[in-house]
Amino acid sequence: MDAVCWQLGRACEASAMNQHIAIMEREIVEALRAADPAVKRLIDGTVGGGGHTLALLRAGIDEALGMDLDESAIAQANARLAEFGERVSLAHRSYTTMADAASALGWQAVDAILLDLGLSSLQLDDKARGFSFRFDAPLDMRFDRDQGETTAQDLVNNLPAADLAGLLFRYGEERQARRIAGAIVERRPIQTTRQLAELVARVKARPARGSARIHPATRVFQALRIAVNGELDALERVLPIAVDLLRQGGRLAVISFHSLEDRIVKQSFKALSTSRVAPPGMASIGQRVARVSLVNRKPISPTEEEVKANPRSRSAKLRVVEKLEWA
Repeated sequence: MDAVCWQLGRACEASAMNQHIAIMEREIVEALRAADPAVKRLIDGTVGGGGHTLALLRAGIDEALGMDLDESAIAQANARLAEFGERVSLAHRSYTTMADAASALGWQAVDAILLDLGLSSLQLDDKARGFSFRFDAPLDMRFDRDQGETTAQDLVNNLPAADLAGLLFRYGEERQARRIAGAIVERRPIQTTRQLAELVARVKARPARGSARIHPATRVFQALRIAVNGELDALERVLPIAVDLLRQGGRLAVISFHSLEDRIVKQSFKALSTSRVAPPGMASIGQRVARVSLVNRKPISPTEEEVKANPRSRSAKLRVVEKLEWA
């Protein structure tokens, strides 16, 4: 979702045209077993425009709780899911609070949880949000503009060069982080997406091998957005929370869009699915009992047909776990 919409115009235009298409819809419906009569309650922690929730409800889910930090996404989902009436509850809040949100509905456990990470095309196409450099807009990048205080503009204009370089390298895996941070500090203040994108493009006049189709500022924008919204910290927190909330036999599905997200999901699922027993006489070594099983050991990717029809799905990876009966 992230990288594709920074590419050349054709892919971005296709993304905008396909803004209501839920990525890997069929795979999600199958992975979460929506047609199984025993699978009744769903939490969509990143409801976005409501596409996945819509498909899951139509496939057989009885009740759904949709959550999102973006209030405009909640409004979109509310309109799209209106046909289901009281079967759908929507909450403008972080998915890290899903246990409290479920408890407010009287749900002690749920059968299926979905997290579709990253940006939606609705956010990318909103000129005022500052997520995309296809438009000249203020450097905002907050998912929740009511609660989030720090904007991308704040980070770009206030962080020391070393801290800014560290941010770009950690969250964007940007190899030229120091050069870019130095150039930013020299030319501050930087207030708009276009100013930043053009500056980065000048610094990276020669693109790295294999990156010619991707805008040179892609990783910089990704890093700033992740930092502004605390995305990776939230992802690390929510995965065990989600497993706690699942009933025995329930499933958690996560769609990630870049290596940082997928690495966290992969490592967390590996830890949650692995038992560890302390050797005799070494009780000080923490013991751990597996809580989930891996439904797919390798991530599921979109089909070639889906990527052709919806280019923003190209980098998506789906991982699924099932809560064990004794967990």
